[in-house]
Amino acid sequence: MILRHLKRREWMLFTVSVIIIVSQIYLDLKIPEYMSNITIAIESHETHDVIVKYGAEMGVCAIVSLFLAIITGILIANIAASLCSTIRTKMYTKIQKCYPQDIADMSAATLVTRSTNDVTQVQNFVSRALLIVVRSPILAIWAILKISGSNWQWTLSTIIGVLLLVIVIGLVMWVVMKYVTKVPWLTDELNSSTRENLMGIRVIRAYNAEKFQENKFSNSSEKLLYNNLKSNRYMSPLSPISTAITNFLILSIYIIGANLIISAGTEDMKLVLFSDMIVFSSYVLQVLSAFMLLTGIIRQYPRSRVSSKRVEELIRMEPSITEGTFDGDTEETGTVEFRDVSFAYPGSSELLHDISFKVNSGETIAIIGSSGSGKTTLVNLIPRFYEANAGEIIVDGVNVKEYTRRNLNSKIGFISQNNIIFSGTVEYNVNYGETSKFRTREDVMNALRIAQADSFVNALPKGMDTEISQYGKNLSGGQKQRISIARAVCKNPEIMIFDDSFSALDLKTDSLLRSELRKNCKDATKIIVAQRISTVMEANLIIVLDKGGIVGKGTHDELLENCQIYRDIAVSQMMVIE
Repeated sequence: MILRHLKRREWMLFTVSVIIIVSQIYLDLKIPEYMSNITIAIESHETHDVIVKYGAEMGVCAIVSLFLAIITGILIANIAASLCSTIRTKMYTKIQKCYPQDIADMSAATLVTRSTNDVTQVQNFVSRALLIVVRSPILAIWAILKISGSNWQWTLSTIIGVLLLVIVIGLVMWVVMKYVTKVPWLTDELNSSTRENLMGIRVIRAYNAEKFQENKFSNSSEKLLYNNLKSNRYMSPLSPISTAITNFLILSIYIIGANLIISAGTEDMKLVLFSDMIVFSSYVLQVLSAFMLLTGIIRQYPRSRVSSKRVEELIRMEPSITEGTFDGDTEETGTVEFRDVSFAYPGSSELLHDISFKVNSGETIAIIGSSGSGKTTLVNLIPRFYEANAGEIIVDGVNVKEYTRRNLNSKIGFISQNNIIFSGTVEYNVNYGETSKFRTREDVMNALRIAQADSFVNALPKGMDTEISQYGKNLSGGQKQRISIARAVCKNPEIMIFDDSFSALDLKTDSLLRSELRKNCKDATKIIVAQRISTVMEANLIIVLDKGGIVGKGTHDELLENCQIYRDIAVSQMMVIE
């Protein structure tokens, strides 16, 4: 995954980093040679100048190696940051391209975790791994080649030490893998619990359910804590055992070296063996340091691997709805037709069946029915938030499957049931979308006036420039609905879809708003989903849904005469009013 998402710039930086790393390793491996030369020079009673010369050259190697290490660290950090920026952009773009049914199995909590925590795990791993994966093998192989012709006893002890280190690392990783792989999913659960508490704080307090929610959060937190403790408990011996193996190996080299020096026949032979022991131990430390560095990233690898899979799963996800290619103008304007449309959510029984109707440009069609009858689902099929399983949906004489997403969406002003409000000013929320640059403040104020929102907006501290918090938390339900309606009006679309967008309005405001829509948006086709008879009674066509099918179709007066379900709804609401 890492290699696949690296751009050309990152590959160039990585190439430069490899060259610098090789240069640094060369300098690091020269230092033991200078140590050997200094040792021999001291034992041979060389002049002070010779010893100082070797020491100065060794110091230069160490300083240049440090400077190269700093440069390499900066380059690798740059690569890791750029890579994760690319990954985040791809994840966001993929989420934008996918449809609700594509990410129905992914909660908001897991999407947030994947785009933040999981990407951070990948970045932290890459920032260490790119350096270590290149440096450690080169350093280990180069150092081993340097000592390959040395005493077989030293070599054997080194092999045994390295094998023990590899076995310990392998065993620890095998044990902790099952715990590390659970961390992202447990983090999802914890984030989901946190988000639920924050979003539902008013209901929680109203029902005195703080203790219950606290216990629910604590259970999620304790699961994550227990899992992390288990993982750290098994992982904690890795570092001290590795250090102990290194110390015992160096000790064995010195013991073997001491016996060899004692057994040597001449002083010159003893001097050579002593110098070889110093050099050999230095190179062995280089070999073991390479493995110790690998130990560090191996500890990170399991969790980073899980995180990268979760990130890649999102990036590789393909939209289940294929976008069309039609991006031109149509002969018709503002017409919507359903032809024997049926739909069922994945894994569930059929929700809509045999839906057929047509609405012409400038007309108003209303959809009413009991909860769960499929009203919202029906209007969601028009902008292709979901794909119909059977039948055809025709917009302006063209099947919606043939449109590009951009072309289809440009024709529709959609007011969702949830009244989505973005953080920003009132003007930003109303003058929203790609065509916003073509609209003026007067257009925005006119849209607010039509939506019956101008009075409360003018009363705000800065009017249209007043900041609205995310989700519109500093607005009432009715105010959010009117801002959402104003957004659609400001777009001036061919088709306006109101998904239960009048429910929070009082009857007077509802009536005034619909009157303004008739006068100022008379050319736009209006599709209204509503629960109140007063909202739909003036529509050109009213469709009554029940159990996913059309059980009534006509005007208000016609339905009162020939549709029992519509008549029951009307009577029940009249009784409520009385």
